[in-house]
Amino acid sequence: MRLRQTLVASAVMLATALLVGHASRSESVPPSRPLSEFPIRIDSWVGESERFDDNVYRILGVDDSILATYRSPGGEWVQLYVGFYASQREGDLIHSPKNCMPGGGWNIVRMDLETLDVPSLGKPFEAIKLVLEKGDRRQVVLYWFQSRGRFIASEYLQKIYLVFDSITRNRTDGSFVRLIAPVGPGGEDLTLETMKSFAAQLVPVLMTYLPS
Repeated sequence: MRLRQTLVASAVMLATALLVGHASRSESVPPSRPLSEFPIRIDSWVGESERFDDNVYRILGVDDSILATYRSPGGEWVQLYVGFYASQREGDLIHSPKNCMPGGGWNIVRMDLETLDVPSLGKPFEAIKLVLEKGDRRQVVLYWFQSRGRFIASEYLQKIYLVFDSITRNRTDGSFVRLIAPVGPGGEDLTLETMKSFAAQLVPVLMTYLPS
């Protein structure tokens, strides 16, 4: 079974590289608004801008991004990262935290799908949830791919839609949205509810910056 999954994953990645990389028409879709203008206040959450090391941005290959930690009036905090790619034809593909987080010393102890309810969307969508552990510290990660009007909670589907849209719509732009919060004394469930509450306020704002 594991061999079969590996072969399927390899085939999808190869097809993505070949079809996207050899599309006949070039394209580059900018964000609807620069992420540098993203608000530092979202409802009652107040953020503080941050930045990765320059080498991280070179590895990620993003065209625009935001990294900020938002705090609620109650003191809870959620770190937001959004990476935007105007085009993924030249080899700059969205990276999965399943690959990079363990490199930072965090172990993935559990992975699930989590439903996020954003009333303004009219229907919920799914995000990937990771529970990470390093020593006696634990944190929850929620992430999804927000690309060309879709909310995608699968690395494989993200690549399949990328190939499909490159052929049918001449578009390979896409975004990666990640939330991280530490598990505090209230436990993992409370942390998750805090993150969901923040996401419900975040997504409507984010949609005005990312092309549909």
